[in-house]
Amino acid sequence: MQPADTPWLQLSGISVAYGRRAVVADFSLTLPRGAVGCLLGPSGCGKTTVLRAIAGFEPLLAGEIRLDGALVGSARQQVPPEQRRIGMVFQDHALFPHLTVGANVAFGLRGMPDAAQRVQHMLETVGLGGSAARYPHELSGGQQQRVALARALAPSPQLLLLDEPFSNLDIELRERLGSELRQLLKAAGTTALLVTHDQHEAFAIADEIGIMSGGRIQQWATAYDLYHQPANRFVADFVGQGAFLPGTVQNGQHIQMELGMLDSPEPIRCTEHGDLCDAGCGVDVLLRPDDVVHDDASPVTAEVVAKAFRGAEFLYTLKLASGQTVLSMVPSHHNHAIGERIGIRLEVDHVVAYKREDEPALDCG
Repeated sequence: MQPADTPWLQLSGISVAYGRRAVVADFSLTLPRGAVGCLLGPSGCGKTTVLRAIAGFEPLLAGEIRLDGALVGSARQQVPPEQRRIGMVFQDHALFPHLTVGANVAFGLRGMPDAAQRVQHMLETVGLGGSAARYPHELSGGQQQRVALARALAPSPQLLLLDEPFSNLDIELRERLGSELRQLLKAAGTTALLVTHDQHEAFAIADEIGIMSGGRIQQWATAYDLYHQPANRFVADFVGQGAFLPGTVQNGQHIQMELGMLDSPEPIRCTEHGDLCDAGCGVDVLLRPDDVVHDDASPVTAEVVAKAFRGAEFLYTLKLASGQTVLSMVPSHHNHAIGERIGIRLEVDHVVAYKREDEPALDCG
């Protein structure tokens, strides 16, 4: 029996390579039992390779993988995939076309005395209770993905791995299934790790998210912290929308910018290492669309150069006098024309600033 605080999934410094090319290097993460984690990043960042290593499909060059404290993978020991009790859901469903829905779900239950009852329970859980006798080609894409999920969960796996599970579905269906998947995993108490490049999918499903780049995690945090407190420029650029606007630190809690003086409730840290900023430090300030507020009374104006209708809101791209652009999310009853100038002001709760890349000589602490 493992201690209660033992991570359910623990990756310690794993490295994976294809030939001579290192894809994942010194990679670590932990997931507690019942948690839903996500690896989010652009194509080629190594997130699917991590999933395949956990499943046992890729050998490790270094490091260890443990499930509930038990070693299942290292450079010297490799437990076969079928003995790891890990369920997997793929983006292409991977259903057997010649088998019925019921037979697909039952595939991993061979020899179990209560297999028929388990199949029916899982199909009812995913909302397909009356579909056991149908074939995959008779189902919609969303229904097929539900069958794949039921099949993966039927053997009660120690861990569920999901590799871009909704990427072949339309946006509306992805969002709905993502919400349903989270509810299902939480109800079952299943520990899961999702891989995706879709931020909305990650935000809807995961408790915590690891932003990946170059085979490493850049930041592991909640969606809220990734958006409002990104650890570095890569995370800031990758998560959400926004723009960087230059400024100069006046003292520990004020930055002079083209849009006016930005006041910070806390001392400003202007490097990715968390160092405090000194007066005179040149910084780039991250401004999210909700940081730039439309205000007709403001003396600062900007030109509308692009607009995207989002239903309740417009996302405006605004050009300042300097030529710099910022984004602003504005209620859609403010329908401004391209070329029109509108008043704006800053309303920033979380100040995120990085040392100016084009002024390396400045002393920023």
